[in-house]
Amino acid sequence: MIPLVDLKTQYEQHKDEFQGAINQVLSNTAFVLGKEVAAFEKNFAAFVGTAYAVGVASGTDALHLALRAAGIGAGDEVITVTNTFFATVAAIELAAARPVLVDCDPRTYLINVEAAAKAITPKTRAIIPVHLFGQVAPMDEINALAAQHNLTVIEDACQAHGARYKNRAAGSLGAAAAFSFYPGKNLGAFGDGGAITTSDAAIYEKLIALRNYGSPKKYYHPTFGMNSRLDTIQAAVLNIKLNYLPRWNEARQRAAARYRKNLADNSHVVLPAQAQDSTHVYHLFVIQVDGDRDRIMEQMAEKSIFCGIHYPIPIHLQAACSALNYKQGDFPHAEALARKMISLPLYPEITEEQIDLVCDCLNRLL
Repeated sequence: MIPLVDLKTQYEQHKDEFQGAINQVLSNTAFVLGKEVAAFEKNFAAFVGTAYAVGVASGTDALHLALRAAGIGAGDEVITVTNTFFATVAAIELAAARPVLVDCDPRTYLINVEAAAKAITPKTRAIIPVHLFGQVAPMDEINALAAQHNLTVIEDACQAHGARYKNRAAGSLGAAAAFSFYPGKNLGAFGDGGAITTSDAAIYEKLIALRNYGSPKKYYHPTFGMNSRLDTIQAAVLNIKLNYLPRWNEARQRAAARYRKNLADNSHVVLPAQAQDSTHVYHLFVIQVDGDRDRIMEQMAEKSIFCGIHYPIPIHLQAACSALNYKQGDFPHAEALARKMISLPLYPEITEEQIDLVCDCLNRLL
């Protein structure tokens, strides 16, 4: 069997380290905001190249609290892409703002900056570029647009741990950035978790309070916040995994290169384009295929090769977003991609033999 993601192999390879770190937390019994959380925040900020990192309970909370810390709220509009995971727009709604959706670049799948520019209104306060699938959105253009209209840029870096844009890390390119540590991410915890990175001291101070009931000091609550703290056990696991992240990303890049080589001559496959000025850390290896995508996946599953779809329904066509008044046809690139995309098995431990089997099966089917 070749799974879409294999978490067990990674765990088995580093089991003793993980269990040692977890046991240390259990021995100290500091389960909430223990020293491991502060250590991870320091280490992750250094990895990203920001002054601060704040651990929270999930990537969704990271986006939500980043928006709130930047002063985004009721009556404000936030521009983002329609081809993203639902959490991106859920965070905007949780901040009481209104999502304004735009289409993507059909080659890179990243935000179309010209479309974002046309979507700006007097109510627009922020832009959330999504670093989709592991590469960075065109941040120079986005930041220039934001500066022209006095907008805040919050990066959705939940799929781009370690990706770089003009030699700067994803997560260091806006006012703040959100990361998810969902288990399947390039840097994944043993449960939910997230972090916000920023070099803005004012945003950092607000985040420290917002994640802890709005309390910068115990029992003092100058504002309303929420309970969104990164668990100490998860921080301990992430501290270990962070040491391995560069080599794991390199392994993903080698796997992607082999996929490209094996599928290069298949005219029925569109390989993922490389975004200008960005590295790609391949959280996902997403291709487009001709023909009946769902049937192709079924036939591969019959041979114990399991693929995925990211994402089958664009945000503007989700029932929960009907009040935004978008309709079929509004964003043709995202809609077309949603019908053709397949995510192939990819994880640092995938072998060349497994990749060759996936490609052989796909080439035969197509």
